[in-house]
Amino acid sequence: MAGKVAYDIRDVPGGVTAPAGFLASGVMAGVRRSGRRDVALIAAAEPVPAAAVFTRNRMAAPPVSLSRRNVASGLARAVIVNAGNANACTGPRGEADAEAMAGAVAEALGCDPGDVLVASTGVIGVPMPMDAVLGGVREAVAAADRAGGGMAAEAIMTTDTFVKETAVRVECEGRGFTVGGMAKGSGMIRPDMATMLAFVTTDAPLTPRACDAVLRAAVAKTFNRITVDSDTSTNDMCVLLASGAEGGEPVEEGTACFAGVLAALTEVCERLAIMVARDGEGATKLITVDVRGAATDEDAAAAAFAIADSPLVKTAIFGADANWGRVAMAVGKSEAAVDPAALDVRFAGILTCRAGVAQAFDEEEAAAALARPEVSIEVDLHLGEGRARVWTCDLTYDYVRINGDYRT
Repeated sequence: MAGKVAYDIRDVPGGVTAPAGFLASGVMAGVRRSGRRDVALIAAAEPVPAAAVFTRNRMAAPPVSLSRRNVASGLARAVIVNAGNANACTGPRGEADAEAMAGAVAEALGCDPGDVLVASTGVIGVPMPMDAVLGGVREAVAAADRAGGGMAAEAIMTTDTFVKETAVRVECEGRGFTVGGMAKGSGMIRPDMATMLAFVTTDAPLTPRACDAVLRAAVAKTFNRITVDSDTSTNDMCVLLASGAEGGEPVEEGTACFAGVLAALTEVCERLAIMVARDGEGATKLITVDVRGAATDEDAAAAAFAIADSPLVKTAIFGADANWGRVAMAVGKSEAAVDPAALDVRFAGILTCRAGVAQAFDEEEAAAALARPEVSIEVDLHLGEGRARVWTCDLTYDYVRINGDYRT
């Protein structure tokens, strides 16, 4: 194993096409009625090392099943994505439609359909409008360009209120690699694997094995630590493609630059994950939940998610109400080991509970702190060294409005 490696990470412009070796596009195919871009493509010049993680929802959509099969080879050349229709709960027709999307990309690029991954997002249970989709696929392939990353990021949006993309450059051992990514997601977010949809690229010469290792390690600390409403989608996936365009010796686990690539990928995934949490449907505040002092890291995560998923906690923060008792309640209902006489809670930076007993605090100061666009919740269980961080958002009237008429 290599020793500790120094690396430097800096921002660079762009998203999935910031790394060399990738083209992308986003086109308006008419899959949805909003008159917005709705078909996106990411493509390399040839099959490249690839990895993906997928939803654990047992009602996984046909695009998930197809992509899971195709990425098992460790290689992929392209990802085709549509917004406006999830192609979920669509039976044999949905499976055939996902295969048709992969086939259309393969025909246009001159590659094997097994080298194409497919992702869909939108309404569940509605057949895909394949005339529009296939027309969009052909247009997306024709329009693919090094400058198309931003349009691709726009095309995968559904109820998102802003485009989510970012990129960084990492310097390590005299070598430099770029990592870029894009994501979409606002509601039905408790991924338990990734986010609604996320796509990350790099020009580092990762092997297929290293792709899988680096992606799973990054996802565990980022996309697997966000929640908007505790619901896991039928279509969640996160894909990593590695063009290797920077050249040089392969980057594999145990080599000098693996840690640098992992750090850069984790940085990109964390930024995208926070964007998703910040953009939760109807959200007005980003909430960061930190739990420390748990018996294990697993206990810390259980307590943190119990807080982050609690409608009562989320609505209290929306209303700027320093009702920290809801945090104590959420910790107590979790599966984490808890000593009621040891619990500390800081709500928006204000100590509200120590050793399980309420502490006096200034209500006006607390209300002002909770009215800010970013709010922290810190819990110390005083039982061990376990810790976890989870990002979520507040629960507002607009969340109900958006989801009350989502199909219309």
